[in-house]
Amino acid sequence: MIMYLIQNRFNIDFINLIFIFISYALIILVALPVHELAHAFTADRMGDSTARWNGRLTMNPFAHLDLIGTIMIFVFGFGYAKPVPVNPRNFKNYKAGMFLTSFAGPASNLVMAFLSLLILRIVLLLNPVAIVIIIMTIFLRQFALINITLAVFNLLPIPPLDGFRIISNFLSSKIVYYIEQYQWYITMGLFLLIATRGLSGFLSVITFYIYNFFSIILNF
Repeated sequence: MIMYLIQNRFNIDFINLIFIFISYALIILVALPVHELAHAFTADRMGDSTARWNGRLTMNPFAHLDLIGTIMIFVFGFGYAKPVPVNPRNFKNYKAGMFLTSFAGPASNLVMAFLSLLILRIVLLLNPVAIVIIIMTIFLRQFALINITLAVFNLLPIPPLDGFRIISNFLSSKIVYYIEQYQWYITMGLFLLIATRGLSGFLSVITFYIYNFFSIILNF
């Protein structure tokens, strides 16, 4: 976020700046906890109570937030929370449990994005005073865009992201083991791409298409 503000410092007015900060604060206090709670809840429903016993079945942000990951969100717009502990051996169905638990986090971000735009649509239908429309439009659209970006980012098939855990269900154990041997190097490369905004173009394109798809459904 700070990198974005620096690059667009001449194009952002004070009102937009305030609501961008509020949106990112809600990402940290709401979106990330919901994302991790979705992982924990799904794992628990699939038979693994590890997250429950580790206190992760909660909306309390302090149970989920990682210091470095939170700082990265404010600086680069991308970051992470503490991974939810999962013991897949406890799943009633290993492959289904891993797939659904991994997908639950990004899916929760997409649901929050859609609900944000749905609320905005309702607000516009109610036709309140202009200042309310302006405030709600800036805030809800920003919150939706950030949630979509987080979902797309987490669905990248790169360890340690959720996307890799999803596709690992369809790869041989030998390939998964080989990739995991180099996970530290892959993760450092991912952080480098984030820091240099090497993923920004790709993520922006996918986010744009999903945002437009939601907008079409809601008849904006």
